[in-house]
Amino acid sequence: MKRITEEWIFKAETDFKVAKRELNTGEPVYDAVCFHCQQCVEKYLKAVLQEKDVPFEKTHDLDVLLELCKNITSALLGLKPDLIELSSFAVEIRYPGIVASRDEAEHFLTVTQKVRKIIRSYWGLEDS
Repeated sequence: MKRITEEWIFKAETDFKVAKRELNTGEPVYDAVCFHCQQCVEKYLKAVLQEKDVPFEKTHDLDVLLELCKNITSALLGLKPDLIELSSFAVEIRYPGIVASRDEAEHFLTVTQKVRKIIRSYWGLEDS
């Protein structure tokens, strides 16, 4: 595995840890959980593209990244509707007008866990 791919995975895992930890605090900030879930998925998708030398532009749009990954990891395609929705938590959630709920935070953490499992399995990495 390329060093840059490993770096993307490390950053993705950092976001995953933050999302899980935040959801389990006494007073969770659901916006932060959803934001870090989106970031984790984005970085895992970019890791896949990086490893396969597939060029990608600077984007937070998970649908765009998923489209680029579809021939590499087609197992992710079943998550497309959730990933499209999760994309809204990349930027918009940081501004007034959108607030994440507990249900959304729990749901997107589950979606993120599924993405992690698929991609980590693709590389033969443990799903810790």
